[in-house]
Amino acid sequence: MNWFKQTLANVAGTQEPIYGPEAIQPVTAQAQTTPYRELTKDDLRWKAMQSTCVETQTFYLFSDNGDIAMLQVIYSNVVGIHTTCHFNSKIYSTDGKSPHKWCSDSIHNYMFDEDMLSFGGDNIALTLNPEGDTYTVKSAMNEQSLVNISLKRTAPGFVAGRNGTSTFGTDPQNPWGSMRHAFWPRCEVEGSIITPEREIDFKGRGLFIHALQGMKPHHAAARWNFGTFQSPTYSAVFMEYTTPPSYGSTVVSVGGIAKDGEIVFAGPVKPATHLESAEDTHNDWPEPKSIKFTWDGKSSDGKSVDTVLEGSLGQRLDRVDVMAEVPGFIKSIVGSVAGTKPYIYQYVPQDKLSLKIRVGEEEQTEQGTLYSEATFIS
Repeated sequence: MNWFKQTLANVAGTQEPIYGPEAIQPVTAQAQTTPYRELTKDDLRWKAMQSTCVETQTFYLFSDNGDIAMLQVIYSNVVGIHTTCHFNSKIYSTDGKSPHKWCSDSIHNYMFDEDMLSFGGDNIALTLNPEGDTYTVKSAMNEQSLVNISLKRTAPGFVAGRNGTSTFGTDPQNPWGSMRHAFWPRCEVEGSIITPEREIDFKGRGLFIHALQGMKPHHAAARWNFGTFQSPTYSAVFMEYTTPPSYGSTVVSVGGIAKDGEIVFAGPVKPATHLESAEDTHNDWPEPKSIKFTWDGKSSDGKSVDTVLEGSLGQRLDRVDVMAEVPGFIKSIVGSVAGTKPYIYQYVPQDKLSLKIRVGEEEQTEQGTLYSEATFIS
């Protein structure tokens, strides 16, 4: 009967019944014995599931000149009968005056290489090099955003737990859904993005995330908190989602901190805290105004790690109405479920925040750039 209810929800796009927290096997449970595992080249293969899923490879770029951008390839399958691919690029306007440069284009004649490590289509190629440490993204799909970027890993990549995956279902041996994240937290970026107005040199730092939601997105998560911090010495990443009541409103929080050549810490983390919020009269969501991210646990050599990043988010960069702005395939996945009104709040504080990190007896504070998102779905 549970399988029937789940299948009906998948096909019809309806909300799920209340299964309870025992119907999710969070990746944080794996981390009790294996806090994290370093990525291998095999971990970077596209899954391209033949059932309902949204799979993404996303690159966050932070140039030495202060420009910030996001590049993303999305593979989406709706109920196993309709598959689409999109390439999104967003160059953020951080001055609060000019508009963001947002492009979203359908990829025609998409294909994966034999090893499922590289991806291509008409006027786009996302390629992983033979060594497995550098991605190259080239796109001439949209004259508003001509992309030629390479991103080289300078610290090990990781997944939380053994495989970075939470599973959903009342029978753990036969789950009906999944959520997986894999991270390259610290990367060196080269290349540029050309717009009609200018050519932007993106020499600087970056973050890469390979994510797979093996179920309808609004079934897996009702809310998200995401942050990445980049400074001269440290890179930090924080990824958290809260399930809908169907799975007990369970909070799953993972993250990591890296330096060149090493992972300082990775694994489960404490939930994010919105220190201040204000109701957004546009949609009634509690828009965060200040936030606190915490990374604490043990380093790879057994030292205690206690790291905090907190402060005002300042004026938001953007408020994204997902149902209005994302490609149609996401709308077909989310459907018209009652109470579902997804919005993403995006921030880069103008007053730079400081990462306060303590490893063992050694303490350090370093300023850097935070990019943060708070997403409300249902």
